[in-house]
Amino acid sequence: MTSRDGFQWTPETGLAQGVPSIGVISPSTKISSSPEKYDVIVVGGGYSGLTATRDLTVAGLRVLLVEARDRIGGRSWSSNIGDYPFEMGGTWVHWGQPHVWREISRYNMRTELEESFDFSRGVNHFQLRTTHGTSIMSHEEEDTILAAGLEKFVNVDGDMGRKVIPYAHDAFFVPEARRYDEMSAQDRVNTIALSLTPNERASLESFILLCSCGTLETTSFFEFLHWWALCGYSYRGCMDSLISYKFKKGQSSFAIKFFKEALATGRLSYVFNAPVSSINDQGDEVTLTTRDGRQYTGARLVSTIPLNVLNSVSFDPPLSPQRATATNIGHVNQCVKVHAEVSSKDMRSWTGISYPFNKLIYAIGDGTTPSGNTHIVCFGGSSNHIHPEEDINETKKAVENMAPGNMDIKRLVFHNWSKDEFAKGAWFFSPPRLLSTSLDAMRARHGNVVFASSDWAIGWRSFIDGAIEEGTRAAMTVMEDLRPAPALRSYL
Repeated sequence: MTSRDGFQWTPETGLAQGVPSIGVISPSTKISSSPEKYDVIVVGGGYSGLTATRDLTVAGLRVLLVEARDRIGGRSWSSNIGDYPFEMGGTWVHWGQPHVWREISRYNMRTELEESFDFSRGVNHFQLRTTHGTSIMSHEEEDTILAAGLEKFVNVDGDMGRKVIPYAHDAFFVPEARRYDEMSAQDRVNTIALSLTPNERASLESFILLCSCGTLETTSFFEFLHWWALCGYSYRGCMDSLISYKFKKGQSSFAIKFFKEALATGRLSYVFNAPVSSINDQGDEVTLTTRDGRQYTGARLVSTIPLNVLNSVSFDPPLSPQRATATNIGHVNQCVKVHAEVSSKDMRSWTGISYPFNKLIYAIGDGTTPSGNTHIVCFGGSSNHIHPEEDINETKKAVENMAPGNMDIKRLVFHNWSKDEFAKGAWFFSPPRLLSTSLDAMRARHGNVVFASSDWAIGWRSFIDGAIEEGTRAAMTVMEDLRPAPALRSYL
């Protein structure tokens, strides 16, 4: 099945919209003939929605899943082009992410992971291109430079951030942490600038922008510290947790397990291609209306609509002022993620930074396609933004500029998250002050509406693990609401 989402380009076919994915659901509608009022309506088929749907149906509740797209996965889904998965959004997972690992174990997928990096053959080097020139160095030297820059960046307390964020799953436990949410990444770079070599600074800034895909000025320094704490306060932990391990058959091979388990209960109804127009909580029930006028009613509703999209849906009663303000501010991530299939087998062991002059700034060799070509994944952000489908020649140039002379492009694959009306950006990354002022408001329930999204998870916020965390929380909240009161027992 082919999704409307995503683009691919080859010299033979040119640019085409839509890529095949096992996450596409057909038929697109399965409405139960049971009572019209559902126990729960779940809005959104990403990992938060899939987790909530799975848990609620397994618990015996009648659930309707409403999804705007033609597929599951939300901001984490994979294509299946030529029997090879290109990850269109969220990709990497790690056994240190507790909710992810629980689900990987649940679905017996522990052996389905593979490493992105393979430095066993080929060029086996790191290429750093900056305004100061081009440097070719070993991956050990790459690690040394980036680790040095990162450690200077995060070491605000003499203990690599441990004193400021001693417990990463309650990052504001130490009040002092809040003051770092007042700072941007640029503010922090400015304070340590004299201690950084040119290569350290270029590598550090590139890595920060890889994480936030905003600008240095719009990136919350606190949120970066939170990521660092989650990764065990170390450079090696960041590499392992953030960009090393992925599913051999792609994210959609994982997401489909949640959907199929829910479907097997016989208590799941669903409707895809159904963007939501309004959500009306009438006190004793919640009514959802789609853009084309269809209406569905449930006792409770779980909304997994991303933060940047919430203000496109009408809520009655209206959202709280603080949540509405947070929604209007939004997060900053406008990631440009472009996959390139290149003919050189030697590029499998290549990594590179091209900054700050290029439209894409960070790339790695990420796999070998069945045709024997090398898969390169490239990242850019709003600091030097492109919309890759609007000028494919500019996109090709940006890929080629990552390693001039070594990028013989056979295929490009990408999803423009910035122009995706159901995402309006990629994974969550906050601007300064958003979390310290609005995290509690974003997490609060709204009458019979429970909000669940990785965007406001407590732990691995913005990650797949955070999405599962939130879906689990939402399902439990609803189950506690709807669970029958225990029968009274009399004792002699």
